[in-house]
Amino acid sequence: MTSLVEPTLPDILAPGLDVIFCGINPGMRAAETGHHFMGRSNRFWKTMHLSGFTPSLIDPLDDRKILEHRCGLTTVVERPTARADELLRDEFISSSATLREKIERLKPRCVAFLGKPAYQVISGNPKVAWGKQAELFGGAMVWLLPNPSGLNRGFSLDDLVQAYEELRRAISTYRPIN
Repeated sequence: MTSLVEPTLPDILAPGLDVIFCGINPGMRAAETGHHFMGRSNRFWKTMHLSGFTPSLIDPLDDRKILEHRCGLTTVVERPTARADELLRDEFISSSATLREKIERLKPRCVAFLGKPAYQVISGNPKVAWGKQAELFGGAMVWLLPNPSGLNRGFSLDDLVQAYEELRRAISTYRPIN
């Protein structure tokens, strides 16, 4: 008898990072390969390079190299889907405690949510704005960035780079309150 086990996408995390980029959930290709932002149309790696987070373009197959730049990767919901809008509100709610514990344990300076939907549910605020949020999450500064998915046609590559550059500059001057 064959068991149908859904592929999962492993986190790429370490303690004390500058920022953990938190995707909504894994895309199907990312989950199948075990590498973040694998979709051909996904602009994450190009945006990371052009915004100055990485000095060169990282190939998705080398996604663990992001740790060398004090950045990590995780998702709010572990279940892979073809589109993020296939997720249920309850999945965000049930996943939020695990994510918060992860952030509290690893103590990054910032957690950057990629897209608004998950954070809107987690925070209970349907009217969140892009950029820095007033409240902390798991003790870390919270930043909302546009989702780099190729399905997100509302943001050009230039728009993404500008938003991610703003976060990079903010992190360089951010001093957490202890």
